[in-house]
Amino acid sequence: MSEYLKPAAAVILPNLGGIAGGFITKRAIPNWYENLNKPSWRPPNKVFAPVWTCLYSGMGYASYLVWRDGGGFEGEAALPLAVYGTQLALNWAWTPVFFGFKSLKGGLITIVALWGAIAGTIYTFYPINRVAAGLLVPYLAWVTFASFLTYRIWRDNKDRTD
Repeated sequence: MSEYLKPAAAVILPNLGGIAGGFITKRAIPNWYENLNKPSWRPPNKVFAPVWTCLYSGMGYASYLVWRDGGGFEGEAALPLAVYGTQLALNWAWTPVFFGFKSLKGGLITIVALWGAIAGTIYTFYPINRVAAGLLVPYLAWVTFASFLTYRIWRDNKDRTD
């Protein structure tokens, strides 16, 4: 694979899960999500897709940097990339849990686990490539915000679901 295709593939991979999740989200917004009690500080729905596209692209490029500098899946990057894969799986799972199954409690549990996995990814990326670790900081910040939002939605609607 050419040296241009490797980072491109790493950037595209997380976005594929985001695109798939977008279809689930789009179906749930008008009939379910819009009827939930949400805090006044919730961003407009149109903000989420561009933010996630940027975050997925940054995390994908970060994974490429660690893969490149850490010797791939058989070098010192093996554990960091496994942690990265775990956080990516949790990220992709959140949308079907929250929007697909309409489980506010499940979404809250998933996003808390995701936050921990992102922190672990940053921690394991740092010794291999500091830029890669830094690229994940905005992602952790956004998921921190999304965690508070998920908590508030769960708290304000727990009598209606789960």
